Amino acid sequence: MKRILSGLRPTGKVHIGNYFGALENWVKFQQEYNCFFEVADWHVLTTDIEHTSVMQENIVETVKDWFAIGIDPETSVVFVQSAVKQHAELHLLLSMLITVPRLERNPTLKEQVKDLNLEEKISYGHLGYPVLQAADILLYKPEKVPVGEDQLPHLEITRELARRFNYLFGEVFPVPEPILSKAKRVPGFDKRKMSKSLGNAIFLSDPEEEINKKIKKAFTDPNKIKLGDPGDPEGCVVFAYHSLVNEEELEDIEKKCRSGELGCVACKENCALKMNRFLAPIREKRESFSKKDIIEILNEGNKKAREFAESTLSEVREKMNMWNK
Repeated sequence: MKRILSGLRPTGKVHIGNYFGALENWVKFQQEYNCFFEVADWHVLTTDIEHTSVMQENIVETVKDWFAIGIDPETSVVFVQSAVKQHAELHLLLSMLITVPRLERNPTLKEQVKDLNLEEKISYGHLGYPVLQAADILLYKPEKVPVGEDQLPHLEITRELARRFNYLFGEVFPVPEPILSKAKRVPGFDKRKMSKSLGNAIFLSDPEEEINKKIKKAFTDPNKIKLGDPGDPEGCVVFAYHSLVNEEELEDIEKKCRSGELGCVACKENCALKMNRFLAPIREKRESFSKKDIIEILNEGNKKAREFAESTLSEVREKMNMWNK
């Protein structure tokens, strides 16, 4: 089986945007690939260095959700980035192979700098985080890396670094190919992009009452005021949620919405019912994992990741003729 590496930053509990945008695909990949899944805690520091006090709790909460949706630590290696120090060493070595102007041309970085108003405040670590990401990937020699289209520029830097290293020092790294994931775009219940910071997220671990409350206030067609008014499902958040968890009724819902036969109150109630039905087994499985369980599983995954990473790094040191006396 070919190998893949994927990871996410641990920012706490997982919401349905994370699930349908990436994690749903991770679960499927386990059937086709040897999977390494990284809790990318160092990457959190590039934009949120001030709140490290919640990092360990966020790691546990994140991984609980991963296991609850079907990530299997028996078949996949799940590990914490900062527990595998080889990432830092390879990051240092790869940073010698890329120029500052090349990093500054990264379009994803430009977008982040603009969105976060960091024009005069970007840190050295933030500028170089695509190199750390390259180290994350190349340590495990994956043939494939699942990415969304917005991450392709980062992966291209990884590919460039792999080729440059191999050219200068000899073959060590496969040049990874992207698996372009068809990530579903999931809106927050206020129609903006779903985000924890915006307070508009539906979490996998939300209790039934909370789901009902959030969907009750979800954005719908503003022109559909009362039962009988024809509606437009396009742009309706509730219809978007139906498309995720209630596909079998989707055509009928669209038809009745457009005709005015279906009102928003009934539509929301049905959506909340289907969302809770979808999330119930995830919530139940999540409760079966204690913090102690998560730490033990991660420690085992960290050990496996370190063994693989050290094997790769030994090759790197030998090829670069680093001191080994």
